[in-house]
This record gives sequence, structure tokens and C-alpha cells, in this order.
Amino acid sequence: MARQILFVQGAGEGTHDRWDSKLVASLERELGDGYTVRYPRMPGEDDPGYPAWKAALVREFRSLEDGAILVGHSLGGAFLIQMLAEQPPHRRFGGLYVIAAPFIGEGGWPSEDMGDFQDVSGRLPAGIPLFLYHGADDAEVPSAHVRLYAKALPHAVVRTLERRDHQLNDDMSDVARDIRSVG
Repeated sequence: MARQILFVQGAGEGTHDRWDSKLVASLERELGDGYTVRYPRMPGEDDPGYPAWKAALVREFRSLEDGAILVGHSLGGAFLIQMLAEQPPHRRFGGLYVIAAPFIGEGGWPSEDMGDFQDVSGRLPAGIPLFLYHGADDAEVPSAHVRLYAKALPHAVVRTLERRDHQLNDDMSDVARDIRSVG
């Protein structure tokens, strides 16, 4: 049976079809057989709000099996962190892989919908492998954000990728390698 992956897109007009679809295609190519990637369109990608995305993600979570893997790009990754910190999921996830996510709170981006991520570590479910990726050449979300996450989430594996942009140059090989290594 194929292992489920839920890929949560980033925000911005056309992101689902023009940008993050390339990340999904790369991830599928790199992982090969044995994995099934779900890639739902999130509501209001051009004007994202946490409450609407949370409701959509709650519905998606219901269709996942224990051991499913969560992958979030940019704001989608930040929303996944917030959701998991707010309330324990009903599923046991096999890993959380966050790519180029803005850090919410001091030193990062403000949010009226979400709390400060400074204290998020103690609120995340225990035992879920957590990987954070950020391109060193990211012009959308500065790489300083991943350093803020590293401080707030000391148990996370942090990978700053040289010569990679906000979309990791559409190359998900590092993410796929880590997903396979966790099993």
C-alpha cells in the first residue's frame, strides 16, 4: 500500500497551478512508487486566511491514515505548524516537512490569525519527525526565518540549501531523501 503524503501549497495568486505544482511533480518523481501525493487546492490562495485554510486542512486530515506525511510550502507550512500546535491531531503523522515557511512572531512576520511561534515547540505533538528547509537565495521569505525556527524548534532537522530559491529551484530531492530515510 502506498504511503500517503499531503502537500499543502503556499499562498499567492496562481500558486497552486503555476508554482507549487512543480514542487509536487518533483517530489513524486523523486519518491517514485510507494508514495501517493495528495495536493488539494487551498481556499483563497491569493488572499489566504488561517481560519479558511484550517477548515480545509481539517477535512483533508480526516482522509489520511496513520503514518501519513505532511509537507507544507511557505505559508502552507506555517499553517501546518500552527494547526499541530493548537490541538493534537487524531492521526499519528509520520513526519512534518516544512519548506521556506515564514516564521510567525518577533523577527519574522506578524499575523492576526496565529500566535507567536517562539513557544511552539512544547505545543507540537511529541514524536513527529520535523524537517525544515530553506533556500539560501530565497527572495520571498528571507533565510533568517529558518534560523528563527531552529531556535524555536530545537529538535527539528534544519537544512539551508545553497543556491536555492523560494521554490528550492523546483528540486525536491533533499526532501524526498529525508522522507525515505525516516521510513
